[in-house]
Amino acid sequence: GELQLAFERLKRKLAAEGLFDEDRKRPLPKIPERIGVVTSQTGAALQDIRSVLERRMPSLEVILVPVKVQGAGAAEEIVDAIELLNRYGEVDVIIAARGGGSLEDLWAFNEEIVARAIYHSKIPIMSAVGHEIDFSIADFVADLRAPTPSAAAELVVPHRRAILDVLRNSCYTLSDNIRNRIASTKESIRSMLASYSFNRPLDLLREHSQRLDETSRLLNVQLAHSLDRSRKAVHSIISRLNALAPQEILKRGYAVIKKNGKFVSSAQLLAEGDVADIVFHDGNVRTKVQ
Repeated sequence: GELQLAFERLKRKLAAEGLFDEDRKRPLPKIPERIGVVTSQTGAALQDIRSVLERRMPSLEVILVPVKVQGAGAAEEIVDAIELLNRYGEVDVIIAARGGGSLEDLWAFNEEIVARAIYHSKIPIMSAVGHEIDFSIADFVADLRAPTPSAAAELVVPHRRAILDVLRNSCYTLSDNIRNRIASTKESIRSMLASYSFNRPLDLLREHSQRLDETSRLLNVQLAHSLDRSRKAVHSIISRLNALAPQEILKRGYAVIKKNGKFVSSAQLLAEGDVADIVFHDGNVRTKVQ
């Protein structure tokens, strides 16, 4: 129909201008500290994103800029939200998301002004519009496309166990490389010393023997320093991650409200007469809303 034709025309136009070029797209931060979310405050997309983030890194700060995601004025609100986060949000990455729908429902993310706002954003943007089979103009311009809002949350925040595994593997690899270099250098020097030219005269033997000892000493010092730096880096990151654990946050005086076993993220979710549990670091207290 007309919408599909308009979609293809704009896609060709923006592609010709270079808005879809892969070499201009930026990588997402490895471990973001603050995430901006541009989506409807009442949509399922926001709940999906929050559910994944609370499970993978519950202490992560999420800055929501609520917008209309379809209908008149939706595109303008999305543009304003992206520009607002660029000016004041101080976020590491932005997720622009909405749930599935028809081409007409998703059309706000096919508007040219939204595409150009994503292109000019100084902050990396991940699009998560519709379902896996849905593609929007925003998907082509964004630094990364996620097939669903839940997938966007999983892509933007790695599980902390995965982060620790990467750090441990890097330390092991560094240690092995340094040990192999030491062994290779020693073997090369031993081979030279075993050759006829180094067997005589005696002073050459002594000279290269001293070089072997000095090289071995320097490499051992380098190995010790490198391993010490790696251990300190791993301990620092582990300490940061432990400080962000939910139990540690509760020990600092915070509490979590649960109703019927589910987290309560807003006062609007509680009504007078509701029974809720206040979760402290050392136990729960049941209370009734007055």
